[in-house]
Amino acid sequence: AVGGPIGAVVGAGVGAAVGGMAGKGVGGMVNPAHEDAYWRDNYQTQSHYTPGYTYDDYQPAYALGYNAKSRYPGSYDTNERYLSDEWETTKGRSRLSWDQAKVASRAAWDKVERAIPGDSDRDGK
Repeated sequence: AVGGPIGAVVGAGVGAAVGGMAGKGVGGMVNPAHEDAYWRDNYQTQSHYTPGYTYDDYQPAYALGYNAKSRYPGSYDTNERYLSDEWETTKGRSRLSWDQAKVASRAAWDKVERAIPGDSDRDGK
């Protein structure tokens, strides 16, 4: 065991690092520019993509999903009603209905969740 002043310094440093990472949580792991670039490059290859819709239609749904993961604790299913309400105020000019948007927002939510070590919302993903 490391004791004395050196142990205190090491312990304080480890505690600060772990506490900082815990406080940062999901929000610190999400890079909106990176997520936007990923979805812009990949939206047309997703099973939920409907030909005729543009990235401008899908972008607000993806943003809702990857940003909401850091704001809402629990699973997507637990929070879907809040996301549905939020969609109506954030969709802008998107032509997607909530039924279409929720599949895209869930894909973005799940992508962020998979990047987090462990199963933060205990949904098995």
